[in-house]
Amino acid sequence: MSILKIAKLGHPVLLRKGTKIDNFATDSLKRTIYDMSETMIDYNGIGLAAPQVHLSKRIIIFRNPDIEEKEKIQITPLVNPVFKPLGDETEDDWEGCLSIPGMQGLVRRYKKISYYGFDIDGNKIENIAEGLHARVIQHEIDHLDGILYTSRLSDDKAFGFEKEIVEFWKNEQQRK
Repeated sequence: MSILKIAKLGHPVLLRKGTKIDNFATDSLKRTIYDMSETMIDYNGIGLAAPQVHLSKRIIIFRNPDIEEKEKIQITPLVNPVFKPLGDETEDDWEGCLSIPGMQGLVRRYKKISYYGFDIDGNKIENIAEGLHARVIQHEIDHLDGILYTSRLSDDKAFGFEKEIVEFWKNEQQRK
C-alpha cells in the first residue's frame, strides 16, 4: 500500500474528465483502489476521486457516514459511477476538499439521489443516498467530470479559509 500525492487546485488533472474503466480484472485497478483508500484515511478524508491522485480515471471511494462505526472505517469503491437526483429538493452546506486544503465553501447539492457504479470485481452497486452521504457522492463524481466545488458555490462570498468560515459564517448562521 502507498500513500499517494494529492493534486492541488491549479493542477490540470483536476479539470479533465476521467476515462471509463473497461477492464476490472487487473491488479492495477485493485492496487489503485487500495492506495486511494490508504491515502484518504491518511488525509482524514470522507471521499476521494482518482483525479485527485493524478489519475484521469472514473474511480471514486467514500466513507458512508450513515453506517460507519467508530472503531471500523468502511470504504466503498465505485468505478464508473453515475448519480441522478430524486426530486428537485436541494440544500446548501459547507464543503471542503483534499485538493483545496484549509478552505471551505457553501455549496448547493441535491438532497436525495440514486447512484450506481461497479465494485472492484465489476459487480454493480446501486443505492439511494441523502444528506451528507448524497453530498459526498455528488462531490466526488464532480471530480470525475473536471468540476471542483468552487464552481458550485451557492454564494460567491461564501468561500474562504476554514478558520475564518467557522469564526464568521458558521457562527453567524447559528445566531439566526
